[in-house]
Amino acid sequence: MGCDGGTIPKRHELVKGPKKVEQADKNASLVARWNYCAISQTPLRKPIVACELGRLYNKDALIEYLLDKSPDKCIIETAKHIKSLKDVKELNLTNNPAWKGDKANTKGDKFEDLHCAAFICPVVGLEMNGRQKFCYLRACGCVFSDRAMKEIKTQVCHKCGEPFKEDDVIVLNGSKEEMADLQRQMEERRHVAKLEKKAKKSKATEEVSKAGLVKEISGPSSQKHEKKNTVDKMTNTLSSTSTAENGQLSTSTSTSSGKTCKPATSLAKRSFTEMAGKSEAYKSIFTSHISAKRSREQKPNWITHTAYYY
Repeated sequence: MGCDGGTIPKRHELVKGPKKVEQADKNASLVARWNYCAISQTPLRKPIVACELGRLYNKDALIEYLLDKSPDKCIIETAKHIKSLKDVKELNLTNNPAWKGDKANTKGDKFEDLHCAAFICPVVGLEMNGRQKFCYLRACGCVFSDRAMKEIKTQVCHKCGEPFKEDDVIVLNGSKEEMADLQRQMEERRHVAKLEKKAKKSKATEEVSKAGLVKEISGPSSQKHEKKNTVDKMTNTLSSTSTAENGQLSTSTSTSSGKTCKPATSLAKRSFTEMAGKSEAYKSIFTSHISAKRSREQKPNWITHTAYYY
């Protein structure tokens, strides 16, 4: 039974101290972060995308998460900063020739190496299992090990040859300090993008306002020009009519004074040359026509109240 004089209990056996903090298995955490999607917790399958914080996702699972707009949507902390597919980059991964996939140990009677990864670094050949630090280029999406980026320093991608900057290198599944740095860089990039977007909008509005002002200025000036033209035309017509009236008055005064000038009036007799091009119906109106010059026999007799012709 104990405590009967034969044993002496110690302090840690009588006093309960604080519980030890449980720590996750390192191998299990590496497998979960490098082989499974951060949203759906399913095995990673191509196409694989990575966010600006270095987390790995299946593209189809991320699209389903973004399309789910229901009010009871479960917001996942690992994908809270992703608003659209523009916030992620599809990775250009290099397959591992030694990887046999999940079909190698279907019966469970073989040793399964958890450190064997499906992808490797195309420069050094290290497996992307979490034991070594890996990063991807935000410009092209190619994935390399950190050792390859340090040993072969260049500003051009080793795989596709596309140029990149130092800010384009993003560490995959980094530590807390590296994640904090990536978070700060992401916020700075988004802030700069917002400022550029606002500047473009302001420029567009300024151009539209300038175009409207030009139209408003050109509109009244053209109307004034048209008004001036119409006024000039009216003055010209009035001057011509006044000159014609003055000419008629001068002709009438000349006839009253007894001068030789004769006004051209409608009562004047028409000459034979003027009547040459007219029709017979028009000619028959005048007394000079043949139809007006009838014989005496053709003329009718005048009948009075005392008819002497009986």
